[in-house]
Amino acid sequence: MSASNEQPAKKGRRKFELDPALAAYKGVWVFIEHERGQVHSVSWELLGEGRKLADKLGVELAGVVMGAPGPEARRFCEEAYQYGADLCYLVEDPVLANYRNEPYTKGLTDLVNKFQPEILLLGATTLGRDLAGSVATTLKTGLTADCTELAIDPENRSLAATRPTFGGSLLCTIVTLNYRPQMATVRPRVMAMPERDGGRSGRIVEAALGMIETDIITKVLEYIPDNLSDKPQLPFADIIVAGGRGMKNPDNFALLWDLAKVLGAEVGATRPVVQAGWVEAERQVGQSGKTVRPKLYIAAGISGAIQHRVGMEGSDVIIAINNDPNAPIFDFATYGIVGNAMTILPALTEAFRQHVATARKAG
Repeated sequence: MSASNEQPAKKGRRKFELDPALAAYKGVWVFIEHERGQVHSVSWELLGEGRKLADKLGVELAGVVMGAPGPEARRFCEEAYQYGADLCYLVEDPVLANYRNEPYTKGLTDLVNKFQPEILLLGATTLGRDLAGSVATTLKTGLTADCTELAIDPENRSLAATRPTFGGSLLCTIVTLNYRPQMATVRPRVMAMPERDGGRSGRIVEAALGMIETDIITKVLEYIPDNLSDKPQLPFADIIVAGGRGMKNPDNFALLWDLAKVLGAEVGATRPVVQAGWVEAERQVGQSGKTVRPKLYIAAGISGAIQHRVGMEGSDVIIAINNDPNAPIFDFATYGIVGNAMTILPALTEAFRQHVATARKAG
């Protein structure tokens, strides 16, 4: 019996080949969310991230602006260039003066079908989540929600979107292979704000909506801005003092409020604390709460479980206070203090109070 010279086939992942019809989709788009003359900061954050993706793919980065006719919408396009966009798709129509799902879904869907982007990014805001879900459904494509990281798969040029799963205990990376565009939403403050370049410019591609007011059932009766809603605005706070179960009981949360008052900070909390009713739900930081990116984050009695970490690890400086030297939060904190938060917090409050008083006298 003679031996064969043939070598067994090597096992491995089969190379993915994109359908030629889908290969025609090119470009990275970011939906520019705005209300009452102000662009939501998440749009600029996404342009910064979109610039990286577009450069890796060797394609253009575009902003998508929809709104009422006038100089405001064009100003948003000019700002989009300054944050990294090469061009801007502009849809102007009186019915787009206020956000409503039906006209915005039609406008964005028509743009995608006509110009065929390979990636479409939106902010995971109330507006963005509503619009992204309906557009993905209309286009019959995939949507990865609440992403914490975006990258390009080098093997097939696909968007690799990472998000928490299983209650935040794991991170999973999702790739949409057989559909375009690839869609993802990202929470405000997850991505870093890019540097603004006032010297950049770009071109505008205009498109018509093709709807009239009588086509739309929903009517806007009143607009209540966030700054009048009497709710905490943690995603935009420069300093946050947060507490977890290590604070022992709700009465001890007064120590966090005292420190926050001296620092001019917001007070945050972990999910177990919110579920226990110690603080209101709007103060929850983490995978099922708010994502924050303050200059300073003081975490007292917080272990650092991944559910909380994904909501605050982008902070510039993290100071952790915990009596367990092996607490996971010390693995990623900038500074760590091992000790009893109920003793350390009053000391910090007094030290900062004296510093502020001294600075006022000197100034």
